[in-house]
Amino acid sequence: MAAYDKADLERRMAGAVESLKGDLAGLRTGRASTSLLDPVTVEVYGAHMPLVQVATVSVPEPRMLSVQVWDKSNVGPVEKAIRSAGLGLNPINDGNTLRLPIPDLTEERRKELAKLAGQYAEKARIAVRNVRRDGMDALKTDEKKGVYSEDERKKLETEVQKLTDATIADLDAAAAAKEKEILGK
Repeated sequence: MAAYDKADLERRMAGAVESLKGDLAGLRTGRASTSLLDPVTVEVYGAHMPLVQVATVSVPEPRMLSVQVWDKSNVGPVEKAIRSAGLGLNPINDGNTLRLPIPDLTEERRKELAKLAGQYAEKARIAVRNVRRDGMDALKTDEKKGVYSEDERKKLETEVQKLTDATIADLDAAAAAKEKEILGK
């Protein structure tokens, strides 16, 4: 049985790209995005629940989020959770709905966020390189077991390297787009 599994490597590398996109979506740029509130958990009914399980989040304007709380008794806990989430958002309470104006980012904060986007991208690149290393190690092990000849191993290693290069290019493109969006250029 061969230890090298191309489909598994592709799946793991695609996972790194998806993970990076998720991390980047959580970074606040100057625009409203419903994913901004993904990390917010609300303490209701004696349990911590994701905000999306107690309210509907929408974007009525480019610089405004609207949080429609389903149960009126949860408006207070939702407002408190958003304030304490460290997102720099101040909800305006309209009874059942919370409006969240998105403040302008300072130049310093934009640079910090761009740097953070770069750190997320580097973390994802490291994950992809680790997957590549696992694939290369599996190929060498398989060659020793006699599953592949040296020529086959080299051909497959080239394939793994191409997959790695393509995945890292995807990561770099996603990070560059986010940095451009953050810096407003």
